[in-house]
Amino acid sequence: MKLDILAIAAHPDDAELSCSGTLLQHKQKGYKTGIIDLTQGELGSRGSIALRKQESDAATEIMQLDIRENLHFRDGFFQNDEKHQLALIQMIRKYQPDIVLANAPNDRHPDHGKAASLAKDACYYAGLVKIETMLDGQVQQAWRPKKIFNYIQDQYLEPDFIIDISDVIDQKMDCILAFKSQFLDDESNGPATYISSETYTNRVMYRNNLMGKKIGVAYGEGFLSVHSHIGFKTFESFILPEFA
Repeated sequence: MKLDILAIAAHPDDAELSCSGTLLQHKQKGYKTGIIDLTQGELGSRGSIALRKQESDAATEIMQLDIRENLHFRDGFFQNDEKHQLALIQMIRKYQPDIVLANAPNDRHPDHGKAASLAKDACYYAGLVKIETMLDGQVQQAWRPKKIFNYIQDQYLEPDFIIDISDVIDQKMDCILAFKSQFLDDESNGPATYISSETYTNRVMYRNNLMGKKIGVAYGEGFLSVHSHIGFKTFESFILPEFA
């Protein structure tokens, strides 16, 4: 299956927090969307691998993703090296996305910056014909996405462009809250953490409201262009496959 937009995320819930509105918005317009999670989030203080998988499945259903896979990299310890690049190259070639959305290049969690660098390098190397990868016993065709953008996570970064997600903000919050073990203040899921309270999810809403205000709408998601500053964009000008 060829995708229009593929989000690459260090952890299950990274994409939900940062770019699920954009995925939802494009899905409603008929584009094919997907997420590749690099790790299972096993180092999280709350929940478990099995529970986070259930939560990820619930969020996937809300977003109506065409595909979602998990590469089972070691949470906290994966690297931007040959082994991990080849695994991600295989996924990029498998789904041939036009657009890749990747983790923030700088953020509170060190995995986010590592994942951003890994995604950027893998997207480039996936287009080199002399790097050979196999899938189901067949040599894969080289493929390089047309664009790669970084979504903004916990640390505020000034966006290069913003997508209007006003029409899907409620669904976005449903995606986030599908990860009950992480974002709801329930002691049965483990100790209280930085993200396990209503205060944190309120901040997510506030951030989306702030981004929306910059382009004159109710809610938005901001992105960084890996290649150059391209100016603020509304959803209408971020249409596939002709966006600048």
